[in-house]
Amino acid sequence: MLKGPGLRLACLALAFAAFALPAFGQGVAIPNFWDPRARQDRPDLAGLRPVRFLTDEDFPPLHFAGPDRAPTGFSVELARAACERLAISCTIQARRFDTLLDALADGRGDVIAAAVPITAELRSRFITTLPYFRFPARFVARIDRHQPAPTLAALAGRSVGVVEGTAHEAYLKAFFPGASARGFRDLTEAQSALRRGEIDFVFGDGLGLALWIGGVDAGGCCAFVGGPYLESRFFGEGIGFVFRREDDLLRRAFDYALQRLWDEGKYAEIYLRFFPISPF
Repeated sequence: MLKGPGLRLACLALAFAAFALPAFGQGVAIPNFWDPRARQDRPDLAGLRPVRFLTDEDFPPLHFAGPDRAPTGFSVELARAACERLAISCTIQARRFDTLLDALADGRGDVIAAAVPITAELRSRFITTLPYFRFPARFVARIDRHQPAPTLAALAGRSVGVVEGTAHEAYLKAFFPGASARGFRDLTEAQSALRRGEIDFVFGDGLGLALWIGGVDAGGCCAFVGGPYLESRFFGEGIGFVFRREDDLLRRAFDYALQRLWDEGKYAEIYLRFFPISPF
């Protein structure tokens, strides 16, 4: 039985393993980031000119170039659905990811729909909607090893692959101190070691792990175990649509639209198109 510091660590680990309560569609966990008690009114957008979205084409499944080279992906299609819900005209232009914030600041677009993390630094220059996606941490194990769900006791002495110098390594050492952490240079190396049976678990970015689990490289070897983990001090606050500070009316309109898309099931429909294996 855990006592003293061990018990406190266990309680903290459970608290910081908090996640957005998911819905389920076609067996896929769909995260819900909206409080059903917080209702928002639709702002008056009369006379609004077409809204120019900026995105990037190199981060699937959130944003990438489709077969016709037009921008698509979860963030992009969510932006299109939000524009339709608001009955406003929108355009979407792809730029290099590292130019998006400057382009927005310079007025070459009105909104960013891309994986720009919500941080204090971002908020000092821009405003955002509430998050429509977050990056959970997850444990993965080989299916044939029947590993237990991760707890302080269950992970004691078990080997866990983690990328060195990351928030995932820091979280693992803080809340699962009994685990035998094995550092790797990148997630691909850790995944390969797990597939070969050299370690018991991998702990890392849930999005990257979901893409691996569903891809040919994993060969059906592995699955998520426990979690997801969404403690913002370690894994960030997620991503939302980004606006210039003077465009608060537009920001409120898209917050309203995102909530309505969730309520009406459109968010889930789009999510299922791009996440056949959910990182949640």
